[in-house]
Amino acid sequence: MKILINKRGKKFLAGSEDLHTDQGYIKKEEIQSSISGDVLKTHLGHEFRVLEANPNDYIELMDRRCSIILPKDLGIMAAYTCLGSGQRVLEAGTGAGAATIFLGNIVGDTGHVYSYELREDFAKIADKNIKGFGLGNVTVKCQDVNEEVDEKDLDLVFLDLPKPWEVVEHSKDALKFGGYLVAYTPYIDQVKLLTRILKKRDFSDLKSIECIMREIEVKDRGVRPKTRMQGHTGYLTFGRKV
Repeated sequence: MKILINKRGKKFLAGSEDLHTDQGYIKKEEIQSSISGDVLKTHLGHEFRVLEANPNDYIELMDRRCSIILPKDLGIMAAYTCLGSGQRVLEAGTGAGAATIFLGNIVGDTGHVYSYELREDFAKIADKNIKGFGLGNVTVKCQDVNEEVDEKDLDLVFLDLPKPWEVVEHSKDALKFGGYLVAYTPYIDQVKLLTRILKKRDFSDLKSIECIMREIEVKDRGVRPKTRMQGHTGYLTFGRKV
């Protein structure tokens, strides 16, 4: 999947049609024959750089009809669980597929992501987005994870659900020993209840994390933290099957 970036830093997904922008258009034949690093010009003479889209590029531009989990939280989740190539992951709450694409990119061709989504409309959008990025190691299921989990011997179960505690028993059965359950929840009351359930089910290494991120603004006249920041998005609660 390619993206085109103009000199203002604005990104565009390169699809199967001509690219039309306020700076002119580029014919699809030029885009399709280009490679990463090429510079293409619109019919008005404006330059666009061609790059291979990474997951963040693609997620920023793909079809999103619901909120997504941000990179700051996904990165913490991957780091604390030591997620890596070849691992098998179950995700519940696919949404638009942003976290699914992130997970699928990390586990690679030798791993697999199984993503459960109850809403059929979300499942269709996610499946389209995942295939658009070119991932072949993801299975999207329009299925209620509360009723049953088909997979076993998983390295990670990642839950983006209103009541993740209802899936703890299924998750424990599906995880291999040493595997992690991680839940993303917006409210501290959810964290409290989930932690209590995880303790009862003998999960180890319990912790909950909130990631607050603020970028640094670098200008000629000085350097300071940005006045706007990514504050509270959600809490990440971790438990390990031992």
